[in-house]
Amino acid sequence: MVEPNHTLTLRDGDGGFATTRLEPMLGWARKYSLFCYPFVTACCGMEFMALSGPRFDHARFGAEIPRFSPRQADLLWVVGTISQRQAPALRRIYEQMPEPKWVLAFGTCASSGGFYDNYATLAGIDKIIPCDVYVPGCPPRPEAVLDGLLLLQDKIARGDPRPGVVKPRTDPLKDLVQLRKKSEAST
Repeated sequence: MVEPNHTLTLRDGDGGFATTRLEPMLGWARKYSLFCYPFVTACCGMEFMALSGPRFDHARFGAEIPRFSPRQADLLWVVGTISQRQAPALRRIYEQMPEPKWVLAFGTCASSGGFYDNYATLAGIDKIIPCDVYVPGCPPRPEAVLDGLLLLQDKIARGDPRPGVVKPRTDPLKDLVQLRKKSEAST
């Protein structure tokens, strides 16, 4: 077993070499080789299909090929509403995934239950499994999901265990209401 702070030296036959630390090298390799398991349940599935299409192409981030076996995946995309009846299946899928594993909550319903305020809907997947990145929106735009994927890749490279939330790039309320000055109102 190699210690996390161990320095690794790679040599080739021509006398060249490279020196690096093992944990940053593993973080770099993990962040660009995400095998995804899509758990798609509701209307956010259409936005997930748009994200997977050629226009947004999340393959360029190393998260291309979906795996439909949890034993071959390390990133669980929870896309849409999770009901109380689906929660045990989602928990079982998460437990079958090998370590290290990450979870991305796609949409408001997966993040917090959305506008459903009833006993049949789970109020966020973090009630049953830990979540690494929350992407809000009903449904979230593909650009926001790509921001979430980039946030997750940064977390993986740093080894940061704290959850992250994708925030809007600009303030959506900035131009919503513009108040007129008194001099403009009187004319």
